[in-house]
Amino acid sequence: MKWRNRRRSRNIDDRRGQRMKSGAKLSIGGIIMALIAIFVFKQDPMQVVSGMVGGQSSSTSTERANYQPSAEEQDVYDFVSVVLADTEDTWTQIFRQSNSKYPQPTLVIYRDMTPTACGTGQAASGPFYCPADQKIYLDLSFLGELKRMGASGDFAVAYVLAHEVGHHIQTVTGISKKVRTAQSQTNKAGQNALQVKMELQADCLAGVWANQTQQRTQFLESGDLEEALSAAEAVGDDTLMKRAGVPPRRENFTHGSSKERMDWFNRGANTGSFGACDTFRGSI
Repeated sequence: MKWRNRRRSRNIDDRRGQRMKSGAKLSIGGIIMALIAIFVFKQDPMQVVSGMVGGQSSSTSTERANYQPSAEEQDVYDFVSVVLADTEDTWTQIFRQSNSKYPQPTLVIYRDMTPTACGTGQAASGPFYCPADQKIYLDLSFLGELKRMGASGDFAVAYVLAHEVGHHIQTVTGISKKVRTAQSQTNKAGQNALQVKMELQADCLAGVWANQTQQRTQFLESGDLEEALSAAEAVGDDTLMKRAGVPPRRENFTHGSSKERMDWFNRGANTGSFGACDTFRGSI
């Protein structure tokens, strides 16, 4: 991906110099239960961690410390700031076509843990979007985990960030609210099925971003889209369950299979159309 010497976003809250101290700690058993819930059954990491800690007496505070990132980490920081800027420019253009204004989200870069409007953000949760404060949270250490999962390359990172921006699009357009309402009226299996459609739509919107940004800037290099597809494959529910030694069961999916995630990203990337990303097809 061609990104050097390009505009960087100003909508970044760098919290790497902050340290969060909490009086509540999970036991070893609690940590294992949390990991199973997050990585095997794909429950919302914010709800899992906050729920387990919330039952304990706790006090939370933050303190600032001198933080000196490595040259490699700073390079990644610079890279994601350019990717975020690209999402801002592209989605501003798309929203303008429908006479709307794109409200830009903030990207929070942190280490270990940080307070959010959705609970305590933890590195183990991976990147996530909090609709309550319209911020994307990213601990850069996750990118190393992404490589260990078989998704390497700068555009794999760009896909992950663009996917979270997709959730922001769903929030500001009212799609998320409709999904939550529909989920409140069905059972657990129905809730999971709707969540899968939410995630697949975010994958498709990441593809739309790639298509529209390419038209605008010619930023793609050979192999970039393949890197995004590898990342989508690596985080499919069936792939994660197999890696955890659990037989994949469709009713437990909350993000979609590897094939579905790749297919929907491809649909957005091939069409560049928001309208092509209707994963719900009248279900909300």
